[in-house]
Amino acid sequence: MTDDGEAERLLYEALGASQRLGFVGGRSISEVIEHARVFVDALSAVSGAVLDLGSGGGVPGLVIAVDRPDLAVTLLDRRTKRTDFLSRMIRRMGLTDRVTVLAADVDDAIRAGLTGFDGVVARGFGPPAATLRTALDLVAPAGTVVISEPPSGDRWDPALLVELGVSRLPSDPRVAVFRRVS
Repeated sequence: MTDDGEAERLLYEALGASQRLGFVGGRSISEVIEHARVFVDALSAVSGAVLDLGSGGGVPGLVIAVDRPDLAVTLLDRRTKRTDFLSRMIRRMGLTDRVTVLAADVDDAIRAGLTGFDGVVARGFGPPAATLRTALDLVAPAGTVVISEPPSGDRWDPALLVELGVSRLPSDPRVAVFRRVS
């Protein structure tokens, strides 16, 4: 593994390359990383393994991997062009010992047994209810789910949360954090 300064430089390079390929939006890389670090903060009580659902260009998964060297991170995306890119980036960043890239449809991955993660994160994966339902299929019973929120505010129907048996935890308004109710 590289030192912190080198890891940060490689992260900027990786996300810059991802942006040039159209995998990450047009905001500055600094802003992209700042937003991804909200996910890192939301995972502060999580240990073990985290899944980035629909990793795309590596946000927030690569940032989590750099900032939380104690976590095993899985980057899941169904588009092989993106997963091939992510595989190259994690090799370049020296993260292959604890970051895994999977090219698969999430439903196929769940049927194949990809479950039990201590944390699942999603940024731009799909409609909120569908994203939460999918994440709950992937996370361990006591795990944490973190989903990106739009600037427009809360979009979570309390009836849905009751139906799914989850509670929303206090968090930065840029993410929604959920845990199953015991």
